Amino acid sequence: IRDGAEGIETLMLRRNSKLAFAGGHWVFPGGRVDDDDLEPSPEEAAAGEVPDQDQRTLQAARRAAVREAAEEAGLDVDVDSLVCFAHWTPPPVAIKRFATWFFVAPAPTGDVTVDMGEIHEHQWVRPADALRKRDEGEIELSPPTWCTLDRLAVSATVADALAEAADAEVEHFETHIARAEEGGAVAMRHGDPGYDSGG
Repeated sequence: IRDGAEGIETLMLRRNSKLAFAGGHWVFPGGRVDDDDLEPSPEEAAAGEVPDQDQRTLQAARRAAVREAAEEAGLDVDVDSLVCFAHWTPPPVAIKRFATWFFVAPAPTGDVTVDMGEIHEHQWVRPADALRKRDEGEIELSPPTWCTLDRLAVSATVADALAEAADAEVEHFETHIARAEEGGAVAMRHGDPGYDSGG
């Protein structure tokens, strides 16, 4: 995220529309944890601390976030600047399930570059504007992205957003899917009507 002329802005990338998973959706930089991400950095190894399994998983996700920001956007994000924001678990019915950590961090200096393979476009956008574009059918967002933007939209500055995330307990979501009355499916999160009953 960065401070723009009219408030906080977040970097969003549009995935190649031909991709099987979330093709054409606007997303944040990110991706899966690779084998190399599981290995501690030299600094971490030198510290001599042995983290528990949960901490090892989170540290690997942080390293993956930094690597993916470089691969997908050409940005060198400081791993120590990442503030844990949320964790999402897809419903069991999902064809592909990716348990996902979300982090927030101040944008480093440098130009955004995309590979035109997996990622086709990028934009810096105010969270409220991205939500409006989604509501007007201009862009596609997955539920976790929508919810993240909704939360970021209340912060006026990068400092505000980082402080809010640092002070808050990391929110864990487990999506439930229900059938809509008009057909199709609806993704629900805790707090939504019908979340516990499944409809």
